[in-house]
Amino acid sequence: MNVILTSCGLETKRIEKLFTDMLQKSPSEIKAIFIPTAANAPDAIDVLPKCLNDLLKCRIKRENIFVYDLYDEIEDEMIRSYDVIYLCGGSPDYLLRRINEKNFRKQLLDFIALGKIVIGVSAGSMIFANDMPNNLGLLKCGLDVHCNDEIREKTGHYAKDRQERIKLGNTQAIFFEGDDIIVFE
Repeated sequence: MNVILTSCGLETKRIEKLFTDMLQKSPSEIKAIFIPTAANAPDAIDVLPKCLNDLLKCRIKRENIFVYDLYDEIEDEMIRSYDVIYLCGGSPDYLLRRINEKNFRKQLLDFIALGKIVIGVSAGSMIFANDMPNNLGLLKCGLDVHCNDEIREKTGHYAKDRQERIKLGNTQAIFFEGDDIIVFE
């Protein structure tokens, strides 16, 4: 499964490399859907340029990035023509509600099942955790983001059916490998 869940996006070279290693073609040919919907408060809106820059610094062309605000429904065929979905931070409750209202839930899960890449940032990661009502179900445990060094998760492999909350630091990411959740930085 090509899903990367983060607090702060492609914050480190290791997280960036994990993402670029998942790409099946040249970054200049990659098409990405950028979803800023969760950013519905000033502090989250301020971070959107940094999030967009995550894709640009990986050499994805700006003209290949489609900004999708989850206000209109989008055709399945169009979504399948993209390689990456980037879910920005902000309000996880609002983001998940919009995903479910616009029938994007099935499309997003189908996108993941096709082996396409999804990057979650903060709220965009939390929507996959089981402590969110109507969550997307990739994590069987709860997820906290932006955790300080004293409480953040130790790096390593964990069972995919883990029940204990994951406390993700700002320079950490989660990805999935077989039956494992891998936390790394």
